[in-house]
Amino acid sequence: MSDEWDLRCMRLALKEARKGLGRTSPNPCVGAVVVREQEIIATGYHKKAGTPHAEIHALHKAGALACGATLFVTLEPCNHTGRTPPCTRAIIASGIRRVVVGMNDPNPLVKGGGNQYLQSQGIEVVSGVLEDECRALNRPFIKYITQGLPWVIMKAGMSLDGRISYQSGQRGGMTSADSLRKLHCLRDQVDAILVGKNTVIIDDPALTTRLSQKRGKDPVRVVLDTHLHIPTTVKLLHQTSSAPTLIFCGTEVSAECVARFSNADKVVVHQVACGPDGRVDLRQVLKTLASQGINTVLVEGGAAIHGAFLQQQLVDQVNVFIAPLFAGSSGTAVITGLDIANAENTIRLDDVCYHRLGQDRMVDGIVVYPH
Repeated sequence: MSDEWDLRCMRLALKEARKGLGRTSPNPCVGAVVVREQEIIATGYHKKAGTPHAEIHALHKAGALACGATLFVTLEPCNHTGRTPPCTRAIIASGIRRVVVGMNDPNPLVKGGGNQYLQSQGIEVVSGVLEDECRALNRPFIKYITQGLPWVIMKAGMSLDGRISYQSGQRGGMTSADSLRKLHCLRDQVDAILVGKNTVIIDDPALTTRLSQKRGKDPVRVVLDTHLHIPTTVKLLHQTSSAPTLIFCGTEVSAECVARFSNADKVVVHQVACGPDGRVDLRQVLKTLASQGINTVLVEGGAAIHGAFLQQQLVDQVNVFIAPLFAGSSGTAVITGLDIANAENTIRLDDVCYHRLGQDRMVDGIVVYPH
C-alpha cells in the first residue's frame, strides 16, 4: 500500500505526462518528478518521440540535488537503446536512491527489464502506484505496442433523438459552441482524424484544430473513399497545415484517378484491399496508420463509417456530444449499418463519464463488446 505522499507525487507525475498528449506517438505519454525529503525538486515530461524522456528532463533540472532523492515516473524507465539512450543508466548516474513506478512497460520485449536492472544496481524500486490511472492515460500506447493497431475514438454530435443533421444529405451542426471547443481540444490530443467520403462532400470540413492563441496541433487527416470520388477542390486538401492528408481507396482504382491528387500539397493516396462489404478494409487502414506511428484515431463519421467501425468491433472509446433538442425523422441517424439482434448483443460503455458543456452533454466511455 502506497502512502499518501507517494500518491500525491505520482498524481503530479501524471499531470506532467498529460502535457504530452497528442505529441509523443508512437511513444507513450510519461511524466516524472524528483523528490527529496518531501520537497518537489524537479518535474519533467516526454515532449516528442526522439527527444529526451521524462526522467531525463526531470533529472537535468534537479542536477546535483537528485543524489539521494526519489524519482517518481508514470512508466517503467527504459533499459534499452532506441532513438535515445537508456533512462536506467541516467538514473543510476544521478545518484537516485529510490524509484517509484506507476506501471510496467507493456512492451512484451522489455516488460520489467528496467525495474529489474535498477534493483540489480542497489536502487529501491516500488511499482504499481496509481497503476490504473497510468494505464488509462496510455491506453493508446498499450494497444499500439501489443496489437499493432491505433486506439480508435468514435466522436459524434447529435440531437436527443439521435440525429446528426436535420435533413438527409445536408450538413449537421447540432451541438453548441461549448461542444465545438471541446472537440478542438480532443483533436489537439489525437494523432489523426478520420472521416468518410460523404462527410467530405456534404460538410466540406477543414479537419484542423482551432484553439485560442494558436496552441492547437493539427492531426493527420484521413479520408476513406473506396472509389476515390472526392473532388480535388475540397477544403481539407488545401490547408495551411504541417499535417498531411491521407486518402484510402480500393486497389481497383485506376492510376489516372489516383494521379488527380499528385499535385495536392501533403496529400498521399493509399490503395488497400476491400472487405466483404465492398469498402476499404478498415483493419488494413488502421494497420497502415499504426505503421506510420499513429497511436490514436478520432473517427468523426459519418453515420455509415460509425456503423462499420462498431460492426467490426474496431472502436475502443466513444465521445458523444448530445444537444438538448429534437431534430425529427428526416435527418441522418448517428449510426447506420449496425445490426444488433437482441439485448445480449448490445454494445455498451464502461468507465462512463458525463461532462457538461453549456447546455450540451458529452458522454465518454470505453467500449465493451458482447462476448
